[in-house]
Amino acid sequence: MNRPQPNEAAPYYARYIELVEDGDIVSILTRQLDETAALLSGISEEQSLHRYEPGKWSIREVMCHVTDTERAFAFRALWFGRGFDIPLPGFDQNIAVPAARADDFPWLSHMEDFRAVRAATITLFRNLPAEAWTRAGVASGNPVSVRALAYIIAGHLAHHRSILMERYYATMAA
Repeated sequence: MNRPQPNEAAPYYARYIELVEDGDIVSILTRQLDETAALLSGISEEQSLHRYEPGKWSIREVMCHVTDTERAFAFRALWFGRGFDIPLPGFDQNIAVPAARADDFPWLSHMEDFRAVRAATITLFRNLPAEAWTRAGVASGNPVSVRALAYIIAGHLAHHRSILMERYYATMAA
């Protein structure tokens, strides 16, 4: 599987695609599941409510956002991969995060949700016919290919894991 070309997603998503190393994208998604589960398992219930500064998301909100975004992007991949060509609406994190009320749910439920959604994402991509990977459609007013969506999902998680490490973990230790 080749990396997506720049014209396969809106320029905004290049920052996520660039975070994904070369290799089999399904294997990368699988490895990320194991690595992220290990990372999250070291966070306590109390720590999961941590915000690195006032007004920023809690760790629970970050992971709920990651999981919800993956759901939305995996659905886009399913939709376009199965040959539907009706454009899909955007996904606004500024609406989704407050509406999810992530801090009201136990940390364990967020970890379980992430694992379940990522497992479903992996099986979706693992079982796509070869021709589905290059299918494309319009989401959020921009063209996007199924292949780009797989890389965006992986890169989006990599982006937020980096933020967790650099901003959240650093301020929890202080």
